[in-house]
Amino acid sequence: MKLTGKIVLVTGGTDGIGAQLIRQLRSKGAHVLTSGRNPLRIAATRADGFEVIEADISSQAGIDSLITQLNGRVVDILINNAGLMDEYDLERGSPEPQQIEQVLFVNMHAPIQLITALLPVFQERQEAAIVNVTSGNAVAPRAKSPVYSATKAGIRSFTQALRFQLAGSNIQVIEALPPGVETAMNKNSKRKTMSAKECARQIVVGIERNQDEINVGQVKLLQFANSISPALARWIMLRY
Repeated sequence: MKLTGKIVLVTGGTDGIGAQLIRQLRSKGAHVLTSGRNPLRIAATRADGFEVIEADISSQAGIDSLITQLNGRVVDILINNAGLMDEYDLERGSPEPQQIEQVLFVNMHAPIQLITALLPVFQERQEAAIVNVTSGNAVAPRAKSPVYSATKAGIRSFTQALRFQLAGSNIQVIEALPPGVETAMNKNSKRKTMSAKECARQIVVGIERNQDEINVGQVKLLQFANSISPALARWIMLRY
């Protein structure tokens, strides 16, 4: 897919992978708008010349606000990039219910509702794309992030079903699966991570190449292990 002239909405584009995505997409000639919730990051992103919709999609009110502010505007490509990660051990104590709800809303409710709201817009375009950024944890879960892993597996399943439903239409449905990336989400992680810039580069290249599934970095190895033995892939990731 040629990105020049395309209107792209990237959720969570004021930080991390999203901040790299919006810059690389703009360098390809796309018109990019994004969403965010941190006032300082929003201001910095606007100062860099981007249109930013302020919306906290960790609640239903925030999701409704983003959809309302879009106001039926033309979008060619939706990249559901915003995400929250949880880390806790249920054996040692339960997380706050609000913490779980926020992860569920950002990682699952928001992508599904945005796709549903924008489908009529996509259907009017000559070509369109939906890109759902999941994770290697969508293939096999990580024990320390049970809710995060569940949400990413859920969006992976939703993406595959949606791709089947839209097969033969003007809308391509893409899944991007990053590994651990150098972002605020992983700032305390001791795991090996890849740069957000390189992760975004591989996602953008995958979109240009019309890949249905973009396996980024070490996720390629995980997918290979999963093709040999799903049990092996789970064993690796549960201990990662």
